[in-house]
Amino acid sequence: MVSTNFIKIKFLRIPFIGFSFLIILCWSAFASTQPTKIDIDWFKLNMELFGGLALFLLGLDLLSEGIKKATGDTFKILLSKMTKNRLLGAISGAFITAVLNSSSITTVLIVGFISAGVMTLTQSVGVIMGANIGSTMTAQLLAFNISSYSLLPLAIGFFITFVAKNETIKHIGMMLMGLGLIFFGMGIMSKAMVPLRSYEPFLSFLQTMERPMMGVLAGAAFTALVQSSAATVGIAIAMASEQLLTLPAGIALALGANIGTCVTALLASIGKPVEAVRAAIVHVIFNVIGVLIWLPLIYHLAHLAIIISTSGIPRQIANANTLFNVINTALFISFTPWFAKLAVKIYPEHTIKTEIKIKPKYLVESTLAIPSLALEQVRKEFGRMGQITLAMLSEFPRAVLERDKQHIETIVMLDDKIDVLEAAILDFLGRIRQMTLTEKESNVYQQLITATVNLEILADVIEKDLAEKAIKIIKQQNDNYEDIRGTFNELYISVFQSVELAIKSIRDNDQEAAAQAISKKEKIRNLCEQLLIRESQHIDYKRKETLEFSRIKMSLIDKMRRIHRLARRIAKIASSPE
Repeated sequence: MVSTNFIKIKFLRIPFIGFSFLIILCWSAFASTQPTKIDIDWFKLNMELFGGLALFLLGLDLLSEGIKKATGDTFKILLSKMTKNRLLGAISGAFITAVLNSSSITTVLIVGFISAGVMTLTQSVGVIMGANIGSTMTAQLLAFNISSYSLLPLAIGFFITFVAKNETIKHIGMMLMGLGLIFFGMGIMSKAMVPLRSYEPFLSFLQTMERPMMGVLAGAAFTALVQSSAATVGIAIAMASEQLLTLPAGIALALGANIGTCVTALLASIGKPVEAVRAAIVHVIFNVIGVLIWLPLIYHLAHLAIIISTSGIPRQIANANTLFNVINTALFISFTPWFAKLAVKIYPEHTIKTEIKIKPKYLVESTLAIPSLALEQVRKEFGRMGQITLAMLSEFPRAVLERDKQHIETIVMLDDKIDVLEAAILDFLGRIRQMTLTEKESNVYQQLITATVNLEILADVIEKDLAEKAIKIIKQQNDNYEDIRGTFNELYISVFQSVELAIKSIRDNDQEAAAQAISKKEKIRNLCEQLLIRESQHIDYKRKETLEFSRIKMSLIDKMRRIHRLARRIAKIASSPE
């Protein structure tokens, strides 16, 4: 069965939809007191209109969730390529937005990636432009207007999700259910508007939409309220299907929707780094400039849409919306650095800088919308945590050989960072777990949570055990530190390499690195045994200080072996099948 995670409306939409419902309800209550030639059941009209809108938005969510689950790994590939050049960025942005049914979500993802330092502002501009193209694919789908057949994919999709055992098949069923709900909601909204064909006040209001600026403002306002440009274009298509809206007015609403969809990205950028805020500003600049250019040319755009469209106004609105975004992207794709510079001027760097404590770099909240992508971000943060652990391990020989306690303090300080990152990773993984995961994603989740805990334990061994031994060695009056170097050099290097390989195996999902880390078991075991035998043979039981020094060295050998065991455990996690 479909999880409740799939059937909830986007969180931010709820208060906005309620607010818009209240406005229209008040307006309809006022309208019902006005003398009219026809009798309209306003309660029924509003119930069907907003009920249809709710089903429409629910269908969008189901459709996008189904596609995301079926093609989750594709996002990782695209996101790795989208920064290579502007054209690839635009194509990637268009594809991801077409799948997610929302340019807002894509822009929010981009804001998150810039916050994490994965993408630069200039690299993000092309992706934002492509996102606008992708957002028009939903309108193209809606223009088919097959609401009379909408219950068929809904029933088939429900049956598939109910009986299928294969997860991919279930996701296909979910997609069909979403598709059916989209057209079913469209049909209900269209039916609800039939009485308005003869309602003079409403027709007078629609006449104001003939003025392009009014249409653009109305489209922007409604899209900002419901947080979905697809909903605005969908309603425009539904109204056009009932001959309530002309082509120029429908195009104006669609253009306004492109501006209104920027609101979500702006809200998402609040409190984020400067570059992330600038990405949201780029989204606004691009859409506003595009609309201003086409505002006086709406009738020309309508004529062009009529030429390339063989069907009625709904298809012409969808085609005009696509043409608008494709032409704008083609015109501006060469000016991505200019857009980035303009955003920098609008939102300059803050002059006051404060000390920033360590915090997660890759755990971007917006990636939670795509669990497979969020898990990849956890891998990166794990790698960052691993680099700090390696830095701790590298401080140990320096502390001993240089007899400098400052290196011990560095180890303690780095371990504090490890604790912060571990807590953040576990919290983020917990939030991922609240999403509906595929079997593969559930396995990756379990691997990452186990690997993170083991890495933190490994860091604690360095901070508590190795650091303690280092302090004891420094306090010893024995100056034969070259003996320590000779005793531990090969063992230390082997253990360090095993930890490094284990971290790499999780961070990069590298099976070969995991195998190499595991294969060091025999070598390290032999080294430890040889060193222990050597130390036991050279113990001078008559000299107390020498005896204590030998005990410390033997204890160090044991701690090194424990570190390797933890590294091998992490590597085994990476080598287990997903």
